[in-house]
Amino acid sequence: MPSPDSPSYESYLRIRRLTKKFGEFTALADISLDVLEGEFVCFLGPSGCGKTTLLRAIAGLDIQTAGTVEQAGADISALPPSERDFGIVFQSYALFPNMTVARNVAYGLESQRRSRAEVRDRVRELLELVGLPDQGDKYPAQLSGGQQQRIALARAIAMSPGLLLLDEPLSALDAKVRARLRYEVKALQRRLGVTTIMVTHDQEEALTMADRIVVMNHGVIEQVGAPVEIYREPASVFVADFIGTMNFLAAEVTGDADASAGNGGIRAGRLVLACDISSRAGGERVTAAIRPEDVVLLGGGSAGDAAGSDGGAGFDATVEYIEFLGSFARVRLDGAGERLLMDLPIAQLQRHNVAAGSTVRAAVPPDAVRIYAEAPPGD
Repeated sequence: MPSPDSPSYESYLRIRRLTKKFGEFTALADISLDVLEGEFVCFLGPSGCGKTTLLRAIAGLDIQTAGTVEQAGADISALPPSERDFGIVFQSYALFPNMTVARNVAYGLESQRRSRAEVRDRVRELLELVGLPDQGDKYPAQLSGGQQQRIALARAIAMSPGLLLLDEPLSALDAKVRARLRYEVKALQRRLGVTTIMVTHDQEEALTMADRIVVMNHGVIEQVGAPVEIYREPASVFVADFIGTMNFLAAEVTGDADASAGNGGIRAGRLVLACDISSRAGGERVTAAIRPEDVVLLGGGSAGDAAGSDGGAGFDATVEYIEFLGSFARVRLDGAGERLLMDLPIAQLQRHNVAAGSTVRAAVPPDAVRIYAEAPPGD
């Protein structure tokens, strides 16, 4: 799939300067976004950030106060939902309880007055597509939550819409079913090639399913990018804090950056870390952000040796506690008065006898430290 920045890029959905107000409250503020044809995009953010409002504006369920929405080159900004080309799946499934599964799937097809044979064949095809070929005669109450959501998905794609909208479709399901359906929904989307937008507050869903993630906060877009970009290169303290687990340090730049290499460092209390301080002035107050998996043991095998060879300054730290998380352990360190989380594979934890109260030598590679001018979260 081409990047939105590539010369061959042509957007299927174009949102320009979209604003939505409810009285004096601004739910969306000047949103602009392009979505590729066949792309799977996730709107991600905390409750109240505007992600569902943006989805509803695209669907025409909440008409925007200002701005435009174009789909496949046509301006649909003022069209009612019934005249827009989309299918939608809600968190609550929204199936008709008094209709069989087959009738639920056939509902949109029957409203178009298609022949009975055509409807029957299409329903059979869709039930096979979502893995429920023998459930057509049952009622929604006779199905599990995961099965009901598959039926809701089949109904949404029955009319072969150009755009599929998913409003937190998996949030009502238990963890195992949710994990399985994540894969199934993504596989189905790829098979159909339908442009898809999903609203979620679950970062794991967004990271595993999306081609691109739109991170939203207080009615604005904080960052748009591929999952790996959002995770490894967060554009703001908010994104860094919202996606995954992050160590934040209130720090000070220890010297002017070298004009050619940006070499230098930061000081957080008594802890000194080497990092790229390009465009930062000596003495400037900054926030340093470090992923727990980027804090490594020195003298602890290849990872620690690599950190040392990268120039990461080692520091002694006391292990405050260890949290077992299955394949890895989260270790809380007190390093020169600064608290850091470090994620270690269980084998490495055991091999080096890391235990609460012990002292370890740790390091952070310079390229693992991200610097922000904003204050740490919670300040």
